Order: sequence, then C-alpha cells, then structure tokens
Amino acid sequence: MFIDHAKIEVTSGNGGPGCVSFRREKFVPKGGPDGGNGGRGGDVWLKVNPHVRTLLDCRETQRYRAVHGGFGSGNNKTGKSGPEVTVWVPPGTLIRDAETGELLGDLTGPEDSLLICKGGRGGRGNAMFANARNQAPRRADPGEAGVSRMIELELKLIADVGLVGLPNAGKSTLLSRISRARPKIAEYPFTTLEPGLGIVKLDGDRQFVAADIPGLIEGASVGKGLGFQFLRHIERTRVLALLCDASSPDPDADVALVERELKEYSAILTEKPRVRVLTKADVLSPEDRLALHEKARQAGEFMISAHSGEGVAELLDALWRRLAEMPGAEVTDDDA
Repeated sequence: MFIDHAKIEVTSGNGGPGCVSFRREKFVPKGGPDGGNGGRGGDVWLKVNPHVRTLLDCRETQRYRAVHGGFGSGNNKTGKSGPEVTVWVPPGTLIRDAETGELLGDLTGPEDSLLICKGGRGGRGNAMFANARNQAPRRADPGEAGVSRMIELELKLIADVGLVGLPNAGKSTLLSRISRARPKIAEYPFTTLEPGLGIVKLDGDRQFVAADIPGLIEGASVGKGLGFQFLRHIERTRVLALLCDASSPDPDADVALVERELKEYSAILTEKPRVRVLTKADVLSPEDRLALHEKARQAGEFMISAHSGEGVAELLDALWRRLAEMPGAEVTDDDA
C-alpha cells in the first residue's frame, strides 16, 4: 500500500529530577552534599532510510514517545539518560507543524535527519548548589519537561523522469518495458492507483529513476480523479515525459489538456523540461503510422510502442541527454 501522508504525535522524554543526598560514611563527619543530577530525557529524531518507500509505518504508529531521564542518586551519581527514539521516513519527506503549517524540514538525502523534539535537561542535584555560604543545601531541580507536538509528514517521490498523461496512455506499460518495475497493466482507465518507481538502466553507467503517475483527467488540478492526490510527486522530478495515445482522435488536444492541468496545479511544473511522446504506435495502420511519425519528427516529438519496443531506445537517449544537461543529476545504484 502506498501511503504518502501521515500525521503523528511525537514527545520527547522529561529530564530526570536531581537528588538531595548527603555523604554518610564512617569516620567522615559532615561529608557534605552528594546528590547527583538527573538524566537527560530522550530525543525524538526523524531520519531517512532509503529502504523505506512509504509512510505506512507512520500511519499505523501515530504516537512516538521517548523515555524519561533517570533520577539522580547519592554519591554524585547522574541518572541514566533516556534513549532517543528514531522515526524512519523515506527520502523526499516534508515535515510540517500540524497546528501552524510551518515547514520544519525537507529530508531528501539518504543520510538526512531532523531533531524534531529535544529531550528535557536533567535536574541539578543538591551538590550543584553547595557554596561557601550554603554548605548543606537541601534543594534540587525537578528536571526540564520534554516537548510534545503534532507533525504532518508528506512524501514527494524523488525521481529524475516523471511519466504523466491521460488515463490509459501507456505510462505503466512503458515503465515495465524500461525497468524492472511491474505495475498493474490493464485495458481500462485508472488501472494505476498509486505512483510507481523504476530504475532505468542504459548502457554503461547511465541510469535514472522514472516515476509512473496515475492518469490525469480534466479538473485533476482541483481534485477530480486521482491526479490531484499524486500531482505533488511530479514536483520532485527533473524532466517530464508527456505521454499521449497515438490512436486518440486528437492527440494534440490530449497533450494540451495535460499541460493545462499541470500549469493550474503549480507554476513550478511549467518550468520543467518536457518531452512529448506518442505511444501505442503498433495499433496504427502503416499509412497512419508513417504520417504521424513524420509529423512527430518535425515537432520534436517521439513516437514509440512500448509493446514492440519501437522508438524506446531513442526516447531513453533523449531523456538521458536532458538530464545530463541539468545541474545536480545523480546516478542511482539501487535496483527496482
């Protein structure tokens, strides 16, 4: 199950109270105060785990509480500090305060982490209050309280290429052709109910990550269909591949509809490089295929058949060149 949104409560541990104690040993009269400090409360951290793909764990476990610090004790012994609690999240997770909406962090790197709740400081024991004027203090601090807050986690998939288009445009079929991903494929619209990721490996060291986004329909930018729920994942991609069924009565109108929905959802998407792709070339007659292929070539578009493999290699080379021209392109070594 793909879960890309969760709301959790995180609470750090309280600091342990300090101790009021006096040294009592044989032949040591008036040994003085020896009450130790309380231990520090446990912290709560959010850390990226590249092997975690969704926020399902955070949806199922909605409360994370760290352990309180231990009590200070005599003989100047400091209480045990509470162990930290780690909430593992996938790369690309946004953290917001649930009450104010403030963005607290954006964890994208494989080793990124965020201290979301700091544990309370341990209270001072009475040995810390001894001085020349007060050599036998009988006071100790109770320890600092921990922090509790509600946070919202939002996952935006990190991919190099985003495959977008109308329902049944061949996005899942193309992803299964160019990677090891095995999304559900059928002849009816909205077969894809959740985004899918795949590692596309070309020759040598050339490879990139492709994301299959559920089909868009008119009005997706305002919540119709499944597109609005998953359009956020396109914001992380570097290049967009706009897929359109070549057998459609009006492929240009289909592409224009997708372009419009992307623009209305976010201005960021209009600035991304894009490649137009006509799919399902194998279902066209030889005459229609030749005419459409020539038209696509003149327009700088690609016509492919994910079923037969026609034009796929040329498309992948073009996508790689687009990525290579952009700053910050990275090579991924994981398998999908």
